[in-house]
Amino acid sequence: MTRDQLSALSAFLVVAEERSFTKAARRLEVSASALSHALRRLEERIGVRLLARTTRSVTPTEAGEQLIAHLRPALSDIRGALDQIGQLRERPAGRVRLLVPRLAVMTVLAPKLGQFAREYPDIVLDVTTDDSHVDIVAAGFDAGVQFGEYIQKDMVAVRVSKD
Repeated sequence: MTRDQLSALSAFLVVAEERSFTKAARRLEVSASALSHALRRLEERIGVRLLARTTRSVTPTEAGEQLIAHLRPALSDIRGALDQIGQLRERPAGRVRLLVPRLAVMTVLAPKLGQFAREYPDIVLDVTTDDSHVDIVAAGFDAGVQFGEYIQKDMVAVRVSKD
């Protein structure tokens, strides 16, 4: 499904709720004409009339009502998922897989773990120690600590110590 199709389906739902292109257009912050054209294209694309239009009102057809019955929960689920994901900005959560040499665990990581756990209580650190030079990304890790100047392709390096 393209972004335009999703946008048209969402707009269709607003028009059906408002029973008016003018009110729906105001709510969506677009012109009534643009909204009407977008919904005509949607109807042409699927080959079914979704709205019965009169000079005074707009009502969903039987096909439109069937589509509404599917769209409402689907769009509600999408909004809920986006809200839930948006909350991660404020309170990150999940699992972070780290690859760290033994010496770095003691000198770099261990001193920071307490503060990290207090600041990010919903993040689980999965720390693997390995002293060999491993491709962090290819091995499936999210991040890692490596000694030296060599930076793997597509990696972002951040100096954690002056030593």
